[in-house]
Amino acid sequence: MEALKQELKSKIIEVLNLEDITVADINDEDALFGDGLGLDSIDALELIVMLDKDYGIKLVDPKEGKTIFKSIEVMADYIAKNRVK
Repeated sequence: MEALKQELKSKIIEVLNLEDITVADINDEDALFGDGLGLDSIDALELIVMLDKDYGIKLVDPKEGKTIFKSIEVMADYIAKNRVK
């Protein structure tokens, strides 16, 4: 699970072009939206595409994404249980 969390942090930085943030800057429990990393709705769409492309997970309900993208911890747990790639 730790490897998946590190992989997610790297992918989020790369996919969203977060130039001023390193993997070490992101804590597993930090909120990804709002006061945490400060991601927005456009970033959420990018994360949905990443989940589909890299893990074979298709999100159809935007509300589901809001729950899944709460933190790295929650994302990693969801991916571990639902990935097809």
